[in-house]
Amino acid sequence: MDTFLAITSKRDERRYADRPIAADVTERILDAGRLAGSARNRQPWRFVVVESAERVEQLAKAVYVPDNVRGATLVVVLVGRGLDLGRCAQNMMLAAWNDGVVSCPNGIADAEAAAVALDLDAGEEVGIVLSFGHPARPRDPESRPAEEWSARANRKSLAEIVSRV
Repeated sequence: MDTFLAITSKRDERRYADRPIAADVTERILDAGRLAGSARNRQPWRFVVVESAERVEQLAKAVYVPDNVRGATLVVVLVGRGLDLGRCAQNMMLAAWNDGVVSCPNGIADAEAAAVALDLDAGEEVGIVLSFGHPARPRDPESRPAEEWSARANRKSLAEIVSRV
C-alpha cells in the first residue's frame, strides 16, 4: 500500500473480528516498532505481548476503555517513556494497517495496576497499550484515493494548524 494512502485511510478501531492475526503479521508489527527511530539510537523501550487471558483482563481494567483491550486479538504494551514510544506505536499501527489489521492506542487510567498486570520491574512503566485485530467491519483503503480519505477525515484543516514564520 502507498504510505500516504495508509496514513490517510487509517482510523483507530475499537471493534475487532474474532479472527487471529497470523504469526508473520504479528512479527512484522513488532519489527516495525523495533525499527522506529530514537534519540541517539537509545531504543528506550521494550514490548510486552499480552497473551494470557487473565493478564489481558487485568490490563483491560487499567485502561480507560477496557473493551478495547478485551476484544483485541493482539495486545502489545510499549514499556518505557518519552516521545520515541509514539514513533514506535505509529510504526506498529501503520504496519498493521498495511496487512489489513486495525488498531487503537489505549490511555492508561491506572498505571500501577497496569505495571502489576505485566509484572514490570521497579522503575519500568507502561507507556502505551496497543490493541490490534482484524476489523469487525472491513474497510478497503483502495476504495478511494488518499486525497478523498484526507478530505473525509474529521481533522482540522491545514490552514487552522499551520503557520509560517
